[in-house]
Amino acid sequence: MSVSTAKKIGPVLATFVVANNMIGSGFFLLPASLAEIGGVTAFSWLIGTLIAMALGGAFARLARQYPDLNSPDDYVRPALGRDMGFLATTLYWISSWMGNNAIAVAAFGYLVILLPIDDSGSVRLVGQIALIWLMFALNLLGPRSIARFQSMCVIFGLLPVAMVLVAGWGSFDPQIYQDSWNRTGESDAAAVFGQLAPVFWAFVGLETGAMVAGVVKNPDRNVPIATLGGILIAGVVYLVSSVLMMGIVPAQEMAASSAPFALVAGRMFGEWAIPLIAAAAALKATGTLGGWMLVTGESGARAAQRGFLPAVFGRLRANGAAGWGLFIIALSMTAFAFLTVAPTVGGQFSLIINMVVTLVVMAYIAAGLSLLFGTRERPSTAGDRVLGMLALVACGLLVWSTDVDVLIGALVIALLAWAAYRGFARRRTTER
Repeated sequence: MSVSTAKKIGPVLATFVVANNMIGSGFFLLPASLAEIGGVTAFSWLIGTLIAMALGGAFARLARQYPDLNSPDDYVRPALGRDMGFLATTLYWISSWMGNNAIAVAAFGYLVILLPIDDSGSVRLVGQIALIWLMFALNLLGPRSIARFQSMCVIFGLLPVAMVLVAGWGSFDPQIYQDSWNRTGESDAAAVFGQLAPVFWAFVGLETGAMVAGVVKNPDRNVPIATLGGILIAGVVYLVSSVLMMGIVPAQEMAASSAPFALVAGRMFGEWAIPLIAAAAALKATGTLGGWMLVTGESGARAAQRGFLPAVFGRLRANGAAGWGLFIIALSMTAFAFLTVAPTVGGQFSLIINMVVTLVVMAYIAAGLSLLFGTRERPSTAGDRVLGMLALVACGLLVWSTDVDVLIGALVIALLAWAAYRGFARRRTTER
């Protein structure tokens, strides 16, 4: 066995890497958002998991075709051209830093319980912005520092929450769950399909199995196992936790909470458990925020190196941190925090994740089209076309379930980004 092979990870570890990338802020705040709809959203989780599996299959196939891929441009440009490569890469990058705001919302929603402050909109806004800049400062110390911090947050953040999921069934009341089955006044089908986009936020990150194919042993076999296995684990965890929590606390109380896991822990074990679970959840969400800011800075640097973003995003400090790029990202996140202020934590979280999922889906559509069309060097096979069509159908369902206003907003962002890119490209060509 060579040294390089010995350092690669097997299918089990790779599966948990993919699952961990999906079990983040949605784990801690989606129960509050979905409580506004009711227990019927259990079916949204089932359909959302199937959609994620379809998209995961597409990315697993792309990982076989492009074993060194580390950006959407790697698989989009060969099949669809540079402009589509730009759009897929840039929209994915924009969705990443916008999504960081949702993580900050979740983290501070739990921190409020631990601090002697009011849970008001202005206080939450200041707290979210403070977390953003704190994680920016930590990222300036370099990737190694943020990786260590994130590892600590994962270890200490998930253990108490796992205790709630295991012990919670003794407090589950089927009547509470049944009483909150569908609170929308619409049909069950309308309620289920209307929540596909928010539910899919939990699966953003499913593509990471393909992105790390280079460090996985026997990637042709193990990347599909890791991708689909990670999605399945995440789907089961989200479904079980959502059903459990809605059977312990009435949906109306859950929907108004900024810290649903802490609320549930308090009902199960008593008041002493609330700060413990709040601290664990805040720690895990803060670690996720720091890690995703690192990913956003790195992906911005790669986009700049490909000519998709201004060169300032590609400037790295001696320790490897994308300093100026992260500074611009932190400024953008701060502005976005002001734009998305809402009366409740769940409302603000839902607003952000709906926009983020729509932008991510646009990048995923490019993945499906890449498999469908293939390239001159890699003509699409029957299997490629089936996976490509499944991915496009999955994306179509997500688009169909999204509010028109959110779709229009995402299209405007895409058109403005493309127009700026084309204008910049023409000017650069003229200057030459």
